[in-house]
This record gives sequence, structure tokens and C-alpha cells, in this order.
Amino acid sequence: MTTGVKAVGTWVLLAPRNALLGVLWAYRKVISPLYGQVCRYHPSCSLYAFRAIQYHGALRGTGLAAWRVLRCNPFSRGGIDDPPESHHTYFDITEHGFVRPRKED
Repeated sequence: MTTGVKAVGTWVLLAPRNALLGVLWAYRKVISPLYGQVCRYHPSCSLYAFRAIQYHGALRGTGLAAWRVLRCNPFSRGGIDDPPESHHTYFDITEHGFVRPRKED
């Protein structure tokens, strides 16, 4: 019974992360193509935000993304800038980029 409670708790903890990922996924599919490649950095700011939230969670990922957007300005040199590495051993990433609890074998 405790594994069921643990699984539900994990889904609840991942819900804010997946909600933000849903908003970013929609932005990248609908709005981002209208602008084209205008970001000084690679990956683009929206992809950076998507990956940061995937691996670091809603709160820290949003902070990393906000710092990246602040650095993306005409006075910046730009270049390759990936989100910091993170070990995500308790969840899997779906084909659309959403996060789900890792299936236990």
C-alpha cells in the first residue's frame, strides 16, 4: 500500500513541473516558429527553459530560465549554453518531454 501512496505523491510533486512543460511545449509549437531563430544562444531560450525545468524542477528550472533570458540581450556574445547537468534517477522523460515517475522493475 505504501508504494501506491508513494507513486501518487511523486505524481503530485511532478505536476507543477509538467504544467510548466506543457506551457513551454505549446509555446515552442505555436509561437516560437513565428519568430524564427533570433536567440543569441544555442539552444534557444525556450529550449533551455524546457530542459532546465525537466531536470531541475519547476522552481529551480524557472530561476535558471529567467537568468538565461536576462543574459540574452544585444550586449551578450551568446554561444553554446546548456542548463547545468542534473542526475534524475527517480523519473523518466516521455517522448514529448514530460516527466513521469520511473517504473520500478
